[in-house]
Amino acid sequence: MPLKTLPTEENFLALEEKYSSFDRSAIAILSAPYEKTVSYGGGTVNGPKAILDASAYVEFYDDEFKSELCFKHGIATIEPLKFGKKEGKQALDLIEKSVTDLLDAGKFVVTLGGEHTISTAPILAHFKKYPEMSVLHFDAHSDLRESYQGSPYSHASFMARVTETMNPEMITQVGIRALSKEEAEFIKKNGVNTFFASSIRRGIYKKNWQKQVVKTLNDLVYVTFDVDFFDPSIMPSTGTPEPDGFMYHETLEVFRQLRLQGKKIVGFDIVELAPTEGVTHPDILTARLLYKMLNFAFTE
Repeated sequence: MPLKTLPTEENFLALEEKYSSFDRSAIAILSAPYEKTVSYGGGTVNGPKAILDASAYVEFYDDEFKSELCFKHGIATIEPLKFGKKEGKQALDLIEKSVTDLLDAGKFVVTLGGEHTISTAPILAHFKKYPEMSVLHFDAHSDLRESYQGSPYSHASFMARVTETMNPEMITQVGIRALSKEEAEFIKKNGVNTFFASSIRRGIYKKNWQKQVVKTLNDLVYVTFDVDFFDPSIMPSTGTPEPDGFMYHETLEVFRQLRLQGKKIVGFDIVELAPTEGVTHPDILTARLLYKMLNFAFTE
């Protein structure tokens, strides 16, 4: 049974029904506005809606790919999940089932958070379908703590939960610039491919660090993208900003390398946007990033 989709005035890119119906769309966008464990600034519960609202001002045409992907493939925006009193594992189970249902329906799934806790669920749903996939994790934080502030389902622990199912050597993290000693030891012991911001900035990987990142990945790639990967100068609207972040153009070079090296994106999530009243550029940046990632995923 097709899931209920949002109308034109609320959906991604404000697409009319013939380009956003469930049956006619190859892509499904699922909002998971879950926020229970933020540890500094809050507001990620409002992130998915802010992305959808801002997307109405994203142009359909991509000059790099010379196409209007939304009309060619269709993008269905599913009604946001409602968590009620569900939290922790119960919330993750709801997200994983929803993503699995969309994958079973043949959709390419994009999940919008909410705090980074939510990403465990779509990653594991995709891993069940693509057991050979790698995970490419953009973030300022490694999120590998066994638990944080008493919760194993903290936003700071989502990747630790992933490693309970996936081989840590299949995970590549990029942009990391804030972590605990415990996390650093886990990375070293378990072979997580971690590209620290300090190493990138010091030229450890030479000029084309993006090429080295992509070399660590298998042919199928799931992307989890925490917007605090970006520098606070362009992404102030996030709960735990960290200095020495990354710019939009250098980030896209990672995705260009994915194409050059023959990798295929099988799904992705974008999380941790915490909209700031009166500050709109982070919202439009995130909406445009989403559409750009779709272009990279769908263009041969």
